[in-house]
Amino acid sequence: MSSLRRPIAVAAAVVTAAALGTTAFVLPATAVGSAPAAGPAAEKAAPIPILGGTLTWGVLERYRTYVLGMAKGEITVADGAVKNADNTFTFGSATGQYDKDGGHIITAAFKGSVTFKSTLHGFEVTVSNLRFDTGTGVLTGDVKKNGVASAGVPLAAVGFTGPVMDKLTTKLTKEFADQLGSADYAGIAGDPLSSKLELPKPSPSPSSSPSSSPSTSASASTSASPSTSASASASTSASSSASSSPSPSADGPQQILGGKLTWGLKESFRSYVLKGKGTVTPADGAVKNGDTFDFTAGKGTLDTKTRKLDASFAGNLRFQFADHHIDMTFANPRITAEGETGVLILDVKTPTLDKKAVPFATLSLPKADYKTANGVLALNGVRAALTQEGSAAFLNGSASMYPKGERFDDINLAVTVDKDATLPGGTGGTTGGSATTGGSGTTGGTGGTAGGGGSVGGSAGGNLASTGAEVPAGALLAASGAVIAAGAGAVFVARRRRTLRG
Repeated sequence: MSSLRRPIAVAAAVVTAAALGTTAFVLPATAVGSAPAAGPAAEKAAPIPILGGTLTWGVLERYRTYVLGMAKGEITVADGAVKNADNTFTFGSATGQYDKDGGHIITAAFKGSVTFKSTLHGFEVTVSNLRFDTGTGVLTGDVKKNGVASAGVPLAAVGFTGPVMDKLTTKLTKEFADQLGSADYAGIAGDPLSSKLELPKPSPSPSSSPSSSPSTSASASTSASPSTSASASASTSASSSASSSPSPSADGPQQILGGKLTWGLKESFRSYVLKGKGTVTPADGAVKNGDTFDFTAGKGTLDTKTRKLDASFAGNLRFQFADHHIDMTFANPRITAEGETGVLILDVKTPTLDKKAVPFATLSLPKADYKTANGVLALNGVRAALTQEGSAAFLNGSASMYPKGERFDDINLAVTVDKDATLPGGTGGTTGGSATTGGSGTTGGTGGTAGGGGSVGGSAGGNLASTGAEVPAGALLAASGAVIAAGAGAVFVARRRRTLRG
């Protein structure tokens, strides 16, 4: 963490214009990392006090989903903390200091608490008094779990890597993972963290003149550049990966001659099934590709002039978890897109639903220009959000495991309109056979495989390191009304405590 002490990582982290007669203190860009002025050593200035401010963090979306879903619990805030519309939390009344001469280090503490409670799963965890130190790059807090209080628990490592404290990366610590009840949370990315701090208004310089404007301009430029860069980076998500020399556009729709779609449905759902020794089986044209799957044999039409795409792919994924009575198949994905929006359409089969062409998720494709390069159109990082119809596919009784708007895995796809074009990357494997792999030494399926495809069992892949506990209770009883009968509940309770909470 010592590398996080570099001045450029924190000097301009004092970012937000303050309210109520205060203002954000911003160092001139020329002062960041500059050599000391010539002459006698100046006396070290006293740290600048923080007059107020906020910290916004959601801890971990997966954990919140678990608490409100499968654990049938509640999340409450107190002591000045506020729950935001996106289910994150804002802690206020910041105090602390900015030590300019001591390495541009900011230490700040915030008031407020958030409590995660589930009577069903027998836990109550309260996190309060959050504070960070940009020198160590650690966010700490006080944690009270089931009546046992622990002060100064390191919660997460924070990436103080730029002059703007907005949506900073966080990585949960082992200590906090233990408090949350699952060692699988250790080292994974937590929710982004943002902070706005208020410092005293700088005293005007005795030699104040128009000549000071370049310094102000430099500071503003430094503060703005990371946001601009982040925005530019974000805007490339889901855009075409075509090169600077696209192939000529046709006057009308072109036939798609081949293609593949790479997708994993939802990482937390895969992890939940695999960690419980269930299986995810690709078949009929779907093949494993790392932790996700390729759907192959793309066909359809592409109109680069009107920016329209209609592409369908072969293959299905079957999720089976006998102990929790899950048997769900998602097949034959089709993408219909025009401009910046689209729809993912799937055939869905569950114990309570067997329906073709379900509009499963809405797609977001900002900046996609639909141009091809060397006969290939590639769209990567296409964001998918569950539709009402998609939510109904996970229905159990009157409740769904996932609500409308729930974020599912991003989609990557590539299609060719030239018979000599080559798709990027490999297919990740071959179809057929009955090979079964297990990430944690477990093999075999629960109820057989679909279409003779390879079966993937166990907790495969380091990227699936999650408890699966965020899957709501409906997932455990998705088979039929009979599953809800006496006995199924007992199986769930016993296995939940043994395998999911860790």
